[in-house]
Amino acid sequence: MAQPETTRVFLNNVDSYASRHIAQVLSRSVAGAAVNTTSDVEAELVSNHRRTFQVVGTVSHPSAEERPHVVEQYTHLARTISMNLSDTEKLFKPSQKIFCSLVALHSEVEHFSGPKMFILISTIMTWACSKPADPDDLELPFTDAIFWSRRAHPNFERHIDLERRVVKMGKTERQLFSTYVVAAGLQYGMGEQIFHYFFKKSWLGEDGPVFGDGKNIVPTIHIHDLASVVRSVIQHQPRPYYLLAVDDSNNTMEEIVKKIASVLGPGRIQKKPSEEAFLTKDLSALEVDSLLVSLRMEAAHIKKLFSFNWACQFGLVENIEVVVQEYRQTRGLLPVRLCVLGPPAAGKTTVSKKICEYYRLHHITVKGSVCDTIARLEQAVRNPDPGESTQEAQEQLSTMKERLEQNRGLEEELLLNMMRDKLTTHPCKNQGYVLEDFPQTREQAKELFDGKEEEGTSQNSSTSIIPEFVLCLEATEAFLLDRVLNLPESCVQEHNCENFSRRLAAYNEKQSEDDVVLNYFYEHDIIPLQFAISSNDEADCLPLMQKVIDMVGQPRNYGPSSQEVKEEERRKAGERLRREAQERAEVEQMEADEARARAAHWAEWTKKLEEVRQQEEEELEATSRPMRDYLMEQVVPTLSQGLIECCRAQPQDPVDFLAEYLLKNNPFGADHEQLS
Repeated sequence: MAQPETTRVFLNNVDSYASRHIAQVLSRSVAGAAVNTTSDVEAELVSNHRRTFQVVGTVSHPSAEERPHVVEQYTHLARTISMNLSDTEKLFKPSQKIFCSLVALHSEVEHFSGPKMFILISTIMTWACSKPADPDDLELPFTDAIFWSRRAHPNFERHIDLERRVVKMGKTERQLFSTYVVAAGLQYGMGEQIFHYFFKKSWLGEDGPVFGDGKNIVPTIHIHDLASVVRSVIQHQPRPYYLLAVDDSNNTMEEIVKKIASVLGPGRIQKKPSEEAFLTKDLSALEVDSLLVSLRMEAAHIKKLFSFNWACQFGLVENIEVVVQEYRQTRGLLPVRLCVLGPPAAGKTTVSKKICEYYRLHHITVKGSVCDTIARLEQAVRNPDPGESTQEAQEQLSTMKERLEQNRGLEEELLLNMMRDKLTTHPCKNQGYVLEDFPQTREQAKELFDGKEEEGTSQNSSTSIIPEFVLCLEATEAFLLDRVLNLPESCVQEHNCENFSRRLAAYNEKQSEDDVVLNYFYEHDIIPLQFAISSNDEADCLPLMQKVIDMVGQPRNYGPSSQEVKEEERRKAGERLRREAQERAEVEQMEADEARARAAHWAEWTKKLEEVRQQEEEELEATSRPMRDYLMEQVVPTLSQGLIECCRAQPQDPVDFLAEYLLKNNPFGADHEQLS
């Protein structure tokens, strides 16, 4: 049997959104396709003998300088050259490279070994400023039959200039070198590109932003349908050389965002001024221009000339469920559904919160769900929707409050419906949940999870609510009782000994039954992770968390948003400032204490020194008093009189005069003179 003919196709930027999926569709035209990367610059989809297409190309961000001879070699060897300009952000460099490749090919037409085809994948933004063919009929769509009258958006002038050059060069030697322009609508599907901003907002539970009035009609096409159009052009080589590649949707931007928000998010939209779109960091200027375009278009040539299986012929809105599933699968945004079971006081709440914090999941408890339901019913009673009766909500609210006040608990059917509604909310379907201490019996599990399962729905489907993983905590009664007895006062009311004993007895009774809740998970091939709790130390949670991570794997989400990162940085900065302020206050307090101690010691030392000095003065005064008294009584009067006489006489030698005076006037007589 003869082998199918292999057609080599060259694609630029095969690592970009559009080119990558076009390459995948072409390579899968016959079963057995595989993808290989030959170098940092070239990426090749190598085909075996059963494949009809062999795709080669370049990457958009080479690690070294791009080698022109590689591009030239591949374009000369390829039978079909497809250049994608529909998802580039920089205009000048890509369009210049494509034009240079086109000129080089056109100059070598005479040396071609066979006919070649050049396909430029452009954008409908080259029609953005076109005037309607019939001003009286604004509902009349633009078609590729009047492509000559198109007018480009000011920021897409290079695109339309390149389109004209491609068309012109294909008219000279059409038998050897044919050229086509495929003007593609805004592409969606397989993880999204330009619409990813709106999908992400809704997945995170935020309102869908609509810039401007939202009434602008946005031409769109699923990326696989665009790839099918390119494949059909290669296979059939149609006579028209300008083709519009858009689906049959003609949806407005408001309809698209509202549908995304209703299926993936809270269902609400928020209208913003169109100028605010240019301030959004997640959208480039060219993407904003594309999202604000308003064109009603129809792909007349494609419908007439080609016949292929459309992925989403009627647009994103009509096929939103399929597109959302592709978005989740492609980006790995699959929900993590985990159930934590175990005896009372085993630490289920602590473990659940740690898992939720690590995986960014929603913590679901019976108590929290009851509170949320009561709050929702109270809101419905206070602010009813127009045309709706509040009687049913009022009756349900009264019944719930009455049973809770009487401590009778809720009816099992009401409880199951409430928990099922909680698990089917968009946050639980998007990010996932940690369901704590529920269900408690196999019958409850069957009613809760199987009641919502549709026939043919797989366990791992995003519409399923059955947990993927089950964590069962285990502990001895002695350990649990000791933990309850040593709880802080804030938890004593909830976990008092009487209440704990009653709950533990009920738990043990359910575990003694043959049909325990874990049997339900075994029936669904879900093997519970059983972990024995034997310590109150929080550090012992690390081995448990490691086992959970090994079981569940890495988080399946976007991680913290830029706003959350900033809030976390502000929180850490605040904690650091508070810690530094506390340390500074402690240091200042210590220095103040040391200063006060030094001052006290100095005052005490000064006081003692003063006391010693005063004591020494008193002792000195006591010791010198007899001698002072003697001098004042016996010596000073005679000495004073001698000085007076010396002053009167004014002798030449005052000392001798005074000495003679004292000897002559000695009051104690001759004995004292001889003694002297």
